[in-house]
Amino acid sequence: MKRKRLGMLALSGLALLGVAGLAVGPASADDQVAAAHGPRHDDPVIVGHRGAPGYRPEHTLASYELAYRMGVDYVDVDLVPTKDGQLVARHEPEIGGTTDVADHPEFTGRKTTKTIDGTTMTGWFTEDFTLAELKTLRAEERIPENRPNNKLYDGRYRIATYQEVLDLTRQLGRELHRTLGTYPEVKHSTYFVSIGNPTEPKLVSILNRNGLNRPNAPVIIQSFEVSNLQELHKQVRVPLLQLTSASGAPADFVAKGDKRTYADLVTLAGLRDVAKYAAYLGPEKSQIIPRDAAGNLGRPTSLVADAHRASLKVQPYTFRNENPFLPTNLRSSASPSAFGNVFAEEAAFLKAGVDGFFADQPDTALESLHDFLGR
Repeated sequence: MKRKRLGMLALSGLALLGVAGLAVGPASADDQVAAAHGPRHDDPVIVGHRGAPGYRPEHTLASYELAYRMGVDYVDVDLVPTKDGQLVARHEPEIGGTTDVADHPEFTGRKTTKTIDGTTMTGWFTEDFTLAELKTLRAEERIPENRPNNKLYDGRYRIATYQEVLDLTRQLGRELHRTLGTYPEVKHSTYFVSIGNPTEPKLVSILNRNGLNRPNAPVIIQSFEVSNLQELHKQVRVPLLQLTSASGAPADFVAKGDKRTYADLVTLAGLRDVAKYAAYLGPEKSQIIPRDAAGNLGRPTSLVADAHRASLKVQPYTFRNENPFLPTNLRSSASPSAFGNVFAEEAAFLKAGVDGFFADQPDTALESLHDFLGR
C-alpha cells in the first residue's frame, strides 16, 4: 500500500451500488506467514470496522462500499448463521437493536430470551429466521445517541449475506483497480455449535466456492475463541487473527472448564501458543495503551513488542471519533455525537508500533496513517 489515498469526507451524494452476485487444504505455518507478510501488509493496515459505521448503519453493503471508497483495502464482517444455514453480516445474532424487526407484527412471536456465552438477552435472533425472512427487514442505526445523522438511513438497507459482501468486494476491486478483502469474524462459536448450527463449516465452504481458501487470498479470519481457530488452522490457508478482550475469558475456555483468561493469552507464553495457529493478534486497545484514573491515555504496555517477538502482527480495536469513545483529554465537548481529537489517539498507537487497527471512521484513520508515514 505505497500510494496515498485521500479520505473522502463529502460522500453523501454517492450512488451506492445495488450488488447481487461474488466472490484448499490445511494451512501450513509457512502459508500463513507468507500471507501475513506479503506486499499488501508492508504498512499498517486500516480495517473498516463493520464498514464505515460512523457514516452508515453498520454491516450494510452501503457501509462496506463507503469504507472501500474512502480508501481502506479491508473491511471487518461479523458473521452469524440463519435458520437455513446462511451466513449474514450482523454484530450479534440478536437483531432487535439493529433492524426494524420489532415493527413486523408477523415476527412478534419470535421474540424470546436466550443465554449466549453467559449473557442473557431478550430479542429476536438470526438463527430463528430464514434468510428470506431476514431479507424482509431493514437495518437501523445501533447507537443513534452517538450517530444521529445515521438515522437518516434507517430503513434503506437490507441485511447482507457474506456472499453479497464478497460480491461487492470483488466488483469494487475491479472498479477501483486494487485488491480488496475482508476480515470475517466468527461470532459466538461455542454457542452456535451447541445449537447444531456452527458457523465454521459454512465459512470454509464459502471461501472454497469463491477461490479464497489459498495463501495470499485477501481474507483474514477472526474469533474471540481459541478452539475454533485452532481447528480452522487445519482447514484453511488464509491467516487467522486471535481477538482478545481486556477482561474475561474465551467462551470455549469457560465451556470446557479451562481456567485461562484473555490475560493469559497475552503473556509471553500465551502469545507463543497463539502464534502456533494465528498470524495476528487483535487486542482491545486498552491492552496496548491503558487509560489512567482520569481517563487519559497512559503509557504503552509491552504487548506490541511481546507479540512481535512471537511473530504476531498486532491490530487492535476499535477506534471511533465520537467523544465518549475517546480518552478524556481528547474529547472536544460533552456532546456524545461530536468528534474529538481522534488523530492524537491514533497517532499514539501507531507510535507504539501497531500493525494497523480497526476504525469506525476509515477516512480519519487513513489520515492518521498518512501523517504517521509522512505522506
